[in-house]
Amino acid sequence: MNAIADIPSHGATPTQIIAIYGKGGIGKSFTLANLSYMMAQQGKRVLLIGCDPKSDTTALLFGGRSCPTIIETSSRRKAAGETVKIGDVCFKRDGVFAMELGGPEVGRGCGGRGIIHGFELLEKLGFHQWGFDYVLLDFLGDVVCGGFGLPIARDMCQKVIVVGSNDLQSLYVANNVCSAVEYFRRLGGNVGVAGLVINKDDGTGEAQAFAAAASIPVLAAIPADDDIRRKSASYEIVGQPGGRWGALFEALGAAVAEAPPLRPTPLSQADLLGLFKGDAVGRGVVLDPATEEDMCAAVPLVRPSLEVIYEGA
Repeated sequence: MNAIADIPSHGATPTQIIAIYGKGGIGKSFTLANLSYMMAQQGKRVLLIGCDPKSDTTALLFGGRSCPTIIETSSRRKAAGETVKIGDVCFKRDGVFAMELGGPEVGRGCGGRGIIHGFELLEKLGFHQWGFDYVLLDFLGDVVCGGFGLPIARDMCQKVIVVGSNDLQSLYVANNVCSAVEYFRRLGGNVGVAGLVINKDDGTGEAQAFAAAASIPVLAAIPADDDIRRKSASYEIVGQPGGRWGALFEALGAAVAEAPPLRPTPLSQADLLGLFKGDAVGRGVVLDPATEEDMCAAVPLVRPSLEVIYEGA
C-alpha cells in the first residue's frame, strides 16, 4: 500500500482513500461516524478505519461499543498460533464497514510504529482486493512521528481533510498538516488537501479565515449546537437522512466526494496568531531575557581567577 496506483477499486471507479486529521478531541470521530453513515445511506460502499491509538473512531457508529482492534487481535491470535480473519476485526452497521487499528498502551511502545504495523496487517487481510467507493482514515493530528504521517508521505491516500474549530490549538494542528502536505509535494508527492471541516462553529470566523489564508475550501461548518452535543454524547448518529442535521451531512458527503486535492499554502506562526484577537494570544507581551541572578535566585558571587599570568607572556 505504497502509492495511489495500488489502491483497490469498486467497479470501474477507483476507490477514494481520504485521510482525516485534526487535534485530539476536536470531533474527527463524530464527523466521520456521521459522514460515513450518511454516505452508506446514499448507497455508497464505505470503509471507516480508526488510526488513533485511543481506538474511539467507531464508538459513535456502534452506539458506544468498542470493537476489537487489529493490533490487539493479531497479537492474541499469534500467541495462540492462529491467524486473523476479517470477521475478527471488521464490523458493519447499516452499510458502513468499520475497524480500528489500535495501538500500544501508554509507555509500552510507539503509536506511529503501531500504525505502520496495522497497515501491514491490512495488506495481509487483502486490502488491495476490497471493493469500496470510499475508505476514510481517522488520524490524530497532534502526533507528528512518522507512522501518523504515513498516508501523506507514501501517497497512500489521494487527499486529506482537516477538522478544526475557531481555536488556536486546533488550527495550529491543521496548519501543521498543511505543512506536511506541502513538504511532501515538494518532494514529488501527490496528496493534496481537499478542505477544512469546521466543528463546533461558534461563528467567530477564525477557522474560515485560516482556510482562506491556507488556500483550502471550507467543506462544512457544523454548529456548536446543544442538540448535537447531547446526541453525540449519547452515541447517537445525527447524520440521518431526513433528520434535523441530515442535509448538513448530505452536503458534506457531496463536498468530500467532489473536492479536488489542492496544494495548500501553510501559514507562518505569526500569520496564524494574527487570525486571533490580541487578548486571545497574548500579543503585546514582551520576551524578557533571564539573567544569571534570576536563575540562582541570588546575586552570583564573582570568584577570583586561578589563572596564572606570567610577566612578559
